[in-house]
Amino acid sequence: MQLTRHTDYALRVLIHLAAVPSGRATIPEIADAYGLSRNHLMKVVYSLGQGGFIRTQRGRGGGFALAADPADIRISAVVRHSEPDMAMADCASCAIRPACGLSGILAQAVGAFLTVLDGYSLADAARNRAGLAALIAALPSPASADPEPDLSPACASASLPRPD
Repeated sequence: MQLTRHTDYALRVLIHLAAVPSGRATIPEIADAYGLSRNHLMKVVYSLGQGGFIRTQRGRGGGFALAADPADIRISAVVRHSEPDMAMADCASCAIRPACGLSGILAQAVGAFLTVLDGYSLADAARNRAGLAALIAALPSPASADPEPDLSPACASASLPRPD
């Protein structure tokens, strides 16, 4: 079984938030650090917010943070939220489905997979918080983290030559 890129990104975002000292992040920060598509990551963050896994704040100084303690976020809940169709094969359109037992076997396998994930939380995935934080700190910084120039009238007039 292979999880989708959406679920992979969702788990990375949550582990990142559980490990960084500030507990907050932005889309550019995570996208640049991990080499992920900002557009795809925006959808993932939106979905995590809709699922109640993170709190988001828009605007300057915005970003997102975990909505609960990492010990209270089950890995299986994230996977179930991010993978609404856990079908391992396309049995629905198969000509031999009425007589084949494979769909039931695969459904049982998915159930066992999710049962194992039920036993783990985000805290388990981020248990080496110091190690994760050190690795995250060494990742590239987002290009958009450069402070914007102050264009307030006082600063703008101070940088312009005075007409004589």
